[in-house]
Amino acid sequence: MTVTHAAPFGLAPFGLDGFRAQPPIRLHDDPLLRRQEARESNARSYPRRIPLALTQAHGVYLRDSAGQLFIDCLAGAGTLALGHNHPDVVAALRATLDSGLPLHTLDLTTPVKDRFVEDLFAALPPGFARHARIQFCGPTGADGIEAAIKLARTATGRRTVVGFAGGYHGMTQGTLAIMGNLEPKRPLGGGTGDAHMLPYPYDARCPFGLGGEAGVDAGLAMIEQLLTDPESGVVTPAAMVVEVVQGEGGVIPAPIRWLQGLRRLTRAHGVPLVIDEVQTGLGRTGHLFAFERAGIEPDILVLSKAIGGGLPLSVVVYREDLDVWSPGAHAGTFRGNQLAMAAGTATLRRIRADRLDEHAAAMGARLTGHLRALQAEQPCVGDVRGPGLMIGVEIVDERMPPARPGLRPADGALARALQRRCLERGLILELGGRHGAVVRFLPPLIVSAEEIDEIADRFASALRAALADRVSGGQDALHVPTGLAAE
Repeated sequence: MTVTHAAPFGLAPFGLDGFRAQPPIRLHDDPLLRRQEARESNARSYPRRIPLALTQAHGVYLRDSAGQLFIDCLAGAGTLALGHNHPDVVAALRATLDSGLPLHTLDLTTPVKDRFVEDLFAALPPGFARHARIQFCGPTGADGIEAAIKLARTATGRRTVVGFAGGYHGMTQGTLAIMGNLEPKRPLGGGTGDAHMLPYPYDARCPFGLGGEAGVDAGLAMIEQLLTDPESGVVTPAAMVVEVVQGEGGVIPAPIRWLQGLRRLTRAHGVPLVIDEVQTGLGRTGHLFAFERAGIEPDILVLSKAIGGGLPLSVVVYREDLDVWSPGAHAGTFRGNQLAMAAGTATLRRIRADRLDEHAAAMGARLTGHLRALQAEQPCVGDVRGPGLMIGVEIVDERMPPARPGLRPADGALARALQRRCLERGLILELGGRHGAVVRFLPPLIVSAEEIDEIADRFASALRAALADRVSGGQDALHVPTGLAAE
């Protein structure tokens, strides 16, 4: 695959040569940032850690108001599969605008909508797509999860929903019930009722203190006990909701055997399995859909982010025998976003034509190789994990002994300092996981091998600088809580 970064807008190239040639990054005081701080909600998150006023973007690059280039390894929390202002997406948007098509149609159909649905179903595993229905939701992944839960409850006549520790499915009141992170729950007195949380197979910090195959066996045994023991205290659930790779929870891939066991158990006990592919869908993990790596299929699939090509869009695709809810049982004013469907079709077609899922697998392996070489050099680099271009690097305090077999304590302060040092080197990265100690790489799928090497070099330089600050007594520049993306 050839990746090009032509010079758009008549300006200097948005490319690696221009990125390398620029002077050292200066994080300056911009009036836009001051007004944002004065007027935006205290709930804003990204600007606290990434204080940039952005003016232009192309490919994997962003330009700020000082004219400085950054490589974007956040990509809208995984939304921008093709990067910024991809020509295919821009052309699709312009064609839709020029066509005279109504831009807002609720759930009335149009040629643009029909093409999007046909292309999406063609990309799904044939066995799943053959007997599936689709529901367009409000424009966020959280609304898709809400719809999936409502559908499962309606179809089964049950109420209980099971989620997994470390899970992130949105920030609505309903999705918080199956949120792993406690911080957003505390002010609300916890999540809503009828929800239970189970351990997720986090091999580096196994919840059972076992790890490996023994940890997988223990997790599956616990799920089986919940579903079969008349004294488990949990009535048969309406649904289990799971991420194949936890994103905000710290880029934690579930073992294939655990996923296969979960699918077997939920099917045996008539519990719909909801797979949240809001962040992983459309090639991010090296497969078009992350569940394909385990050879399983969901009962209900939730998609958002990349399927809108950078614009808001969310859908639920599910087995047709579950389609028993009444007309209007789930709706959303902006479920007919024609521009998002046009952009989504262009994105899906380009991903499939260029096999960007395979490219993501190759580039992810390349970046992981660099990071593991750094891990051998720097003991503060704990676990390096993640499939495709969804990679997490857990930062630990190597000065402290392990509390139990496994990694040393997470070091969120060093991770925050590292994030700042990366920003000063032109890399935009986000944090996640326990104590905000996992540095997350989510670059656009079009990133080139040469850009991957540059990202790894600058990350290594930033880590050495952050460690030198710690030795010299320098203070962490970002005294803010992390671990949740503002999605």
